[in-house]
Order: sequence, then structure tokens, then C-alpha cells
Amino acid sequence: MITGELKSKVDRIWNTMWSGGISNPLSVIEQLTYLLFIKGLDELHTRKEHKAARTGNPIEEPVFAADQDALRWSRFKELAPEQMFETVRDRVFPFIKSMGRTGGSGEGSTYSHHMQDALFMMPTARVLANVVDQLDDIDMADRDTKGDLYEYMLGKIATAGQNGQFRTPRHIIKLMVDVTAPTPNDVICDPACGTAGFLVAASEHLVEHHGDRIYKDAHARRRFNEGTFHGYDFDTTMLRIGSMNMLLHGVENPDIRYRDSLAQTDLTSAGDDAERYSLVLANPPFAGSLDYESTARDLQQVVKTKKTELLFLVLFLRLLQPGGRAAVIVPDGVLFGSSKAHRTLRRILVEEQKLDAIVSMPSGVFKPYAGVSTAILVFTKTNSGGTDDVWFYDMQADGYSLDDKRTPQPDNSDLADILARWRNREEERKRARTDQSFLVPKAKIADNDYDLSINRYKEVDYEAVEYDPPGVIMERLAVLETEIAKERAELEGLLG
Repeated sequence: MITGELKSKVDRIWNTMWSGGISNPLSVIEQLTYLLFIKGLDELHTRKEHKAARTGNPIEEPVFAADQDALRWSRFKELAPEQMFETVRDRVFPFIKSMGRTGGSGEGSTYSHHMQDALFMMPTARVLANVVDQLDDIDMADRDTKGDLYEYMLGKIATAGQNGQFRTPRHIIKLMVDVTAPTPNDVICDPACGTAGFLVAASEHLVEHHGDRIYKDAHARRRFNEGTFHGYDFDTTMLRIGSMNMLLHGVENPDIRYRDSLAQTDLTSAGDDAERYSLVLANPPFAGSLDYESTARDLQQVVKTKKTELLFLVLFLRLLQPGGRAAVIVPDGVLFGSSKAHRTLRRILVEEQKLDAIVSMPSGVFKPYAGVSTAILVFTKTNSGGTDDVWFYDMQADGYSLDDKRTPQPDNSDLADILARWRNREEERKRARTDQSFLVPKAKIADNDYDLSINRYKEVDYEAVEYDPPGVIMERLAVLETEIAKERAELEGLLG
């Protein structure tokens, strides 16, 4: 989580660029992103060097060729400001723009496509040297730091929150990935990918649990790098950041592209993604409403609504192939909203698909950016029903304090328990409704108008409290009043 020290460092860097002549806040974020990416590339190459030194083998897939050593962050940061400026502007920046291109045609990855319009806008050598020195002082070993930096910078220009764009904490992403357990056969999509946090976590899960299969031959490797991960966003800055993030995590050419997921598009030109994916992981923006005219008509045919959180759920169902799974974050209102659209969508999930689980999260999970109450919805697309029971879990703690500081509290977390109980749901049948997790039969949910809020089904044990008879309480009050009168008289005597 972001600390006061990190905030003050970012503020200093921001002020340096602002006073240096970069007045557009989005330009500040983009330039910082490029520099962070260049720094990350050097760290990646250094790790590969260390591995090669330990094993005695040549460096596997080096980021920098032997004649490109001067382009590394650790090298040019030591140069004089003017020399550093020329190196970054004339050599390093063209290098990162050209990454991912193949052959003489210049065609290549989605990363190189998003980087085509990237501009190096550092105004002077002094500003660049100052920013490089300050960035070098920020420890980027913790992967969450990068996301916190973006989130804090976005917060400074007040674009986050108004559009409902909040970065999902990494431990929550990991929980959702572990619950859905991606396999090498999965085709994974995040239709509101932002900085590609879900896709990065899914790639890490595959490398950790299925590394032998995804790297077993050239075909498997190509499928992992080009055919497994798909993300959309309508923010070009986020597309660049997401592409860089995936590249830094070893996925060379993910399908990350510009698209307004909810907009009415010409499917013949954009490509119809209906029933294309086997796994959807997402935390879509859920603030505000859209115009009926601009929203995809096939989504409106399912539920007539302007609310983005409902439209995204319909979109997930559309994107998933039969048998596909989804773990997505929704605001609590989706679970108990009383409008016709809310009830219709919940009925579809319960009756026509297979609703697997609802994990209710405390409202502090997204602090300090938002205090909204949310839940993780886990379901499988079947188009033929299949919901017998729905598993509910009332998450009380996620390993961090639930205030704005979000202080780590590793001994106070339900995440390991959630995962263990999810994997052994048959045992949950023995649990009572007074427990932290339990199963609810589909018939019970239908009887409650498909209300999916955990409080509708959770039972609370009330302990009987015994009070003394009124006469005994009055005697105690009389004794207290006598003591008060006595001590008051003593005090008055002392005062004269």
C-alpha cells in the first residue's frame, strides 16, 4: 500500500516535471511510465545476468544486446545530464518504441502498436537528470509499488473515482486467480484491463503451476505469449502501461487493444468476441450511467439498463464460451438492487447459468481510493442452469487495516481460509448459517427474489443478557448518591 514517504517522493518528481515545463498531468504520467519501464527492463536484464552467472550458461533471451549496454538504466544514470539526455532521447527511447517489432515490415506486437505514438517530452537535460535521480531512489522490488504509483498519480488528476476506476489490490487479484485456477488451455480476458493486473497475475499463476506445459515447445510458447491473454481499455495511456507491464512479466505479445467494451461497435470490423473466452477476470468501473444510444444493443436486449455494473455482467456472459468461468468484482448494490434490471440479471445467473460463490468484502478493501462495499462474484456459463447451492463467505479481514492507511496485518487475514474452503466446498454443507461461510440452496434464493446479499441468509446468535432487578439497581444508585453527597460536603468544607 502507498506510504507517506512514497507520496512525498512522487510529489517531488511531479513538481520537478511541472516546473520544468510539462504542464499536462497525463503527459507527466506517461513520461514517468516510460522511465519506470526503462528501469524495469534493466532490472529484468540484471536478474537474467545473475541467473546466467549462477548456472554458468549464456543469458537466456537478453533484453539488451552486447552493443546496447549503454542503453541500460544503471549505465546512463551515471552520465552527465547533457550526455544522459542525448542517450535517452536518441537511443533509449527509440529502442523501447521498437521493441516487439518483427521482420523488415515493422509489424509486431500490440505493445509496439501502442508505442507508435509515444513521444519523449522531457524538456531539458536538467529535468531528466533530476527525475532519473529521484526515480532511482524508489525501491520497485515490490510489484505493488508500481500500481500504487499509477493509482496515486491518477488520483492527483482526479480521473480515478469519477469513472469508477480503482486499482484492485494485488492480494485480492491473486485470490481471484487462485479461485479460478487458470490452466494452459484457458483463453483469458479482462474487458476493463487498466494496467493489466489480472492478466499479469494469471500469467504468473500459469508459470508457477504449469511452467513445463506452457514452455514445452515453440507452439505452446507462442500460444502463451500471443493467444492466452486478452484485454480491452478505452484509455490509451492504460493500454501502453498494460502492454509494458505484460512485457516486463514475460508475456511478449498479449492481445491488449483499444475498445470501449460496452459501446455499440461494428462487429464485422472490430471482430466478434462472443463466446471466445474460457475465463474472465475483471474489476470493471462501476460508477455512472451510459446513454442507451451508445450502448451495445445486444447487451440492452438482455437487460434494459444504463448502469455500467449490470451491463458489464451481461458482457461477461456474452464473452464467455459455454463452460467458461468468471471471477469478477461487483458493488454490493448488484446483489440486492430492487430494479427490474437487477432482479432479471440475478435470476439469469442463478437459473440459467451456474452461480458458484459470492465472497462479500469489507468496505475498506479499496481504501484510500474508495470506501465502496464490494463482493467477488464467481460463476460458470452453462446456458442450461446448474446452480444447486451458492457458497457465501463473509470476509472480515484481508491482511491490512481497513482504514485509509491500510497498514499490513498479516495475522489478520481470511484469504487463506477462503481458498481452503473454496477448494473443499462439500464440507461446507455441515456449516451453519451462523458461521463465516455456508451454502444456500437455490430454492431459498429464489424464494427471496434472488437477493444475493449475505446478510439476507446469515443468521446471528443473540446471547441473552441478564440484568439485576430494578430494586437492586435503585439501591446501588442510592449508595452512590450518598457517597457523592458526603464527598461534596468534604470539598465544600475545604473550600471554606
